[in-house]
Amino acid sequence: MSVAYNHSAFPCPPVLLKFPALQWKTSAFRCQFVRKGRLSIKTAAASSFTGSGAEYSEVLSTPRKKKGRKVVGIDQDELVDPKFLADPDSCFCEFQGLQLHHKICDPESEPQDLLHDETVSDSSRQKEKLKFPLILLHGFGASLFSWNTVMKRLANVSGSKVLSFDRPAFGLTSRVDNPSNHAPAGSIQDTKPLNPYSMAFSVLATLYFIDFLAAEKAILVGHSAGCLVAAETYFRAPERVAAMILVAPAIVAPLTSPKKVKENNQEDGSKSDNINSPAFSLLSVVSKFSRFIAQMVMQFLTGMASMVNSLYKKALSAFFRSSVAVMLVRMVIGKFGISAIKNAWYDASKVTDSVLEAYTRPLRAKGWDRALVEFTAEMVSSSPESNLPLRLNEISCPVLIITGDSDRLVPSWNATRLSQAIPGSHLEVIKKCGHLPHEEKPHEFVTIVDNFLMGVFDRTESQPLQAAT
Repeated sequence: MSVAYNHSAFPCPPVLLKFPALQWKTSAFRCQFVRKGRLSIKTAAASSFTGSGAEYSEVLSTPRKKKGRKVVGIDQDELVDPKFLADPDSCFCEFQGLQLHHKICDPESEPQDLLHDETVSDSSRQKEKLKFPLILLHGFGASLFSWNTVMKRLANVSGSKVLSFDRPAFGLTSRVDNPSNHAPAGSIQDTKPLNPYSMAFSVLATLYFIDFLAAEKAILVGHSAGCLVAAETYFRAPERVAAMILVAPAIVAPLTSPKKVKENNQEDGSKSDNINSPAFSLLSVVSKFSRFIAQMVMQFLTGMASMVNSLYKKALSAFFRSSVAVMLVRMVIGKFGISAIKNAWYDASKVTDSVLEAYTRPLRAKGWDRALVEFTAEMVSSSPESNLPLRLNEISCPVLIITGDSDRLVPSWNATRLSQAIPGSHLEVIKKCGHLPHEEKPHEFVTIVDNFLMGVFDRTESQPLQAAT
């Protein structure tokens, strides 16, 4: 069958003549070439082909949809606002221009689940209500989901409100496009904007939630890197912290005690004062001059090291804020994310699909990758305002430290050293437990917390007792 071709009426390449089974209708179609010699035909009005054209269906089909980029099975081209991922009991409040995702759990008037819970003592069911609320601070890469198993139990054993929230860059708390220039509405323009991914912002958010609960003080419960937020909050406002519970704390314990170093220096000084010979006097002058030169050299080297360190941090920070870093973050989480979650457990077989879904749900939120990169860049480029390891001996509030004996991320021996550095702190080690005692051993965890609160606070007046020495 020949095809009538009117070049002047509707120009079409002669290659169409190679398809004799098709009848061309110039009033209904427009044709164009596609790469690799395939022909694409788009309809302009309702029409049809006559003849046996089924064998050309692949040639005439519309282009395929571009395959989406996926991270742990989540299509990164279909990200949504975090609020669309929230649970029925999720809450959002605005703070410094961010929508902070949080949950609040109230104690039950008659906690029925405790009546069948063998891990809770009879005395805890009859104790007076604790007036201090508990604020739960999750670790790096986690969210408030990490506390879901124990929130209700903690509220019941304490008889007080329990609040958990997603720190900026994690969970379902909103992200910002340009954190370095982020300034909430109504703020003074001359005020330097506070990076929402900084430690200072997390501290202010923690203090905000204490006020949000209309409480004078709160008990801060931190896990892993959340313990850093708890400790920094204490040093920022010690009068607002009634006690701290540090779970698998990612706080580096000091290796040496400043007191021992001071004693050794005093002993050396006492020996030198007993030597009064002329030779020693000359040696002393030479020694002082040498120390002066050495101090000048050390100051120069320290200045050079600080400059190099500053340049290194700036370069590293610039790299983290590049598009390459975003791509690498996606690759790393896509390849190692699931295995990292399982590695945090002593028994990885207990990591259910629901647990994995909750941990990976924030990867569906818009801007999660950029926010994580910005958080890491801020953590690298800025140094803590307080030298935390050297100030641990200044903590005077009651402190409970809980760790798993098989923690592969933060070893239990670090928790032991930490308990020795914090005066009066109490250490509990849970057997056959990894980095997540509150998820892997929730019954033991709640029992330990309950006993700590019972021992530290007088439930009648809810006033903290002195830390045990």
